[in-house]
Amino acid sequence: MDDFKFTNNQFSPDDNRDKRENLSYYNSPFYIPNEHKQKKAKTGLLSYIAVALISSLVGGITVGFITLAARPVVEPIVDKAVGSLFPGIVSKVSIDKDKNGQSLLKKIEIGSYDSPVVAIAEKVGPSIVGIRVVYNETVPFSFFGGIESEAQGEGSGIIVKKDGYILTNYHVIEKAYSASGRKQTGKVLVFLPNSKNEGQEGIPAKIIGGDKSTDIAVLKIEQDNLPEAELGNSSEVKVGELAVAIGNPLGLEFAGSVTAGVVSAINRSIEIDGRKLNLIQTDAAINPGNSGGALVNPKGQVIGINTVKMASAGVEGIGFAIPIDEVKPIMEQLIQYKYVKGRPQIGIGGVSVDENTSRIYDIPVGIYVQQVTPFSGAERAGIQVGDVIVEFAGKSVKTIEELNGNKKSYKAGDTVKVVIIRDGVRKAVNLKLTEEK
Repeated sequence: MDDFKFTNNQFSPDDNRDKRENLSYYNSPFYIPNEHKQKKAKTGLLSYIAVALISSLVGGITVGFITLAARPVVEPIVDKAVGSLFPGIVSKVSIDKDKNGQSLLKKIEIGSYDSPVVAIAEKVGPSIVGIRVVYNETVPFSFFGGIESEAQGEGSGIIVKKDGYILTNYHVIEKAYSASGRKQTGKVLVFLPNSKNEGQEGIPAKIIGGDKSTDIAVLKIEQDNLPEAELGNSSEVKVGELAVAIGNPLGLEFAGSVTAGVVSAINRSIEIDGRKLNLIQTDAAINPGNSGGALVNPKGQVIGINTVKMASAGVEGIGFAIPIDEVKPIMEQLIQYKYVKGRPQIGIGGVSVDENTSRIYDIPVGIYVQQVTPFSGAERAGIQVGDVIVEFAGKSVKTIEELNGNKKSYKAGDTVKVVIIRDGVRKAVNLKLTEEK
């Protein structure tokens, strides 16, 4: 059992309940036309001649001045290579010279331009798949119960190994997992971006493993010689560089959609369902259905797994991806062990008690224990439902997030001191952390 309770939040791609007021923007026009009419003045022939003579004289002086003033500015760039200044541009170059053979001006005519986004789409597109999850859910029917019906959801995935291993988000396939997260209960279908799909039904996939804490899951289909994506290094990502998102926004109807933007920020700490993730922020459009797809750098390497967007009134262009450097070790462990090996677990399910809740229910500030996992370290240490955890390994804890953060400093098998309050009495117990599976 996970040592936290999940709650919805505004950063979920399927949750648009943030009711903040729309921001009001003032858009200044780039060009404001002058609408007033000018009066016509009566002028004679001599006036026109005088104006023409003065204009010619002033124009000649001005042109001469501009030519002399511009010449020192133009000459230093004459000998620079066009390719180094404008990569990707195929140009025709001609040079004008004066009577002494000195270069005056380099003329550049753009012949064609190869978009890096086109190259990225051609390289990575064949590695992006569609995922459909079919599961049973209970629809409320009356006060006495509900009706079980079939439902489905869709997302994206990335082929990471040519023998059929596919990387995606845990929340994409979560409804096809049992409550314990160890047994596949629903049907998962994969749709390849080519003719290898078995009709319109897709290719049946097996869930190899999923990690809710990091929102990573791995699937397997019985196919070979698939176009696997090249994984990059998110540690080398720089703010402002090109970022291309490839996936299936709003489902398979828009499969293989490509959107482009930049890396807006790195190491953004975002809380999602009680978990804090460090994510890459991008303004490349990410929508429901893009989850599990790829965020790609200019080299055509996957640098992140698209996971969420900020959805609220007046907000656009704020999407997030899990850095690929954090994904790689999780992915390899899921493939090898079907879970993340060595991760410590306390063995409780609980809820944070804040100051307000403490006053209302007359219980201490801390983590109220709602469940205790059988045979876990918490049960063996004597922790019971109704206890309130206030210290972990010598540090005060007031929230589930603080408890999980402190727990990450230890590994399975370590013993830590935990302080609880039971019926108003403070008590310390020694808890041996077990392995989370």
